[in-house]
Amino acid sequence: MDKKDKKRAATLNQRLQKLRQQLAGAKRQMDDPREVAALEAQIAEVEAELAKTKE
Repeated sequence: MDKKDKKRAATLNQRLQKLRQQLAGAKRQMDDPREVAALEAQIAEVEAELAKTKE
């Protein structure tokens, strides 16, 4: 992994942490069920990109 990949992985980890916090909040307060599904989809995308970056 070069410096650029490490920076990208760190950024993705931060984004993933933020999305997981948002998801937890959205599950506690179910104002819009579509929000939970959208957050879960975003988390899946970030996890896939992170896995691709670490290869």
